[in-house]
Amino acid sequence: MNKRDEFLKGQKILHLATMDKSKTPHISPVWYRYSSKKFYIGTNTSRQKVKNLKRNNRVSFCVDVGISAPNIYGVMGQGNANLVFGNAKVKSIAKKILLRYFKSLGDKSAKELLDDTDCIIEIIPDRMTVWNY
Repeated sequence: MNKRDEFLKGQKILHLATMDKSKTPHISPVWYRYSSKKFYIGTNTSRQKVKNLKRNNRVSFCVDVGISAPNIYGVMGQGNANLVFGNAKVKSIAKKILLRYFKSLGDKSAKELLDDTDCIIEIIPDRMTVWNY
């Protein structure tokens, strides 16, 4: 596995940019899972990012760490986002995402988040750029 993919699998926050109806960028920090060169984000269909994606499925994203050299590293990119529905598939992917952040799905917050998740955003990047200082 290359350094970029290792980095993306190890980090915890992705900044997701969608475009709202007035063509203003809407940026959301989200929990995610990176697998098979795709990003997966659990969410609820009532959220602004989902409403934006229903109008325009193009996204930009950034995952980065560090505030001073030589420990600055990041990946930014663009791609298309698909909204994944279907309770069994959504819950299966959501559980994998949540287990990156909680020791167990028995945690009260994990249960609440899993119950609230009714769709998955799947991002298929068509461009990714790495930077480091």
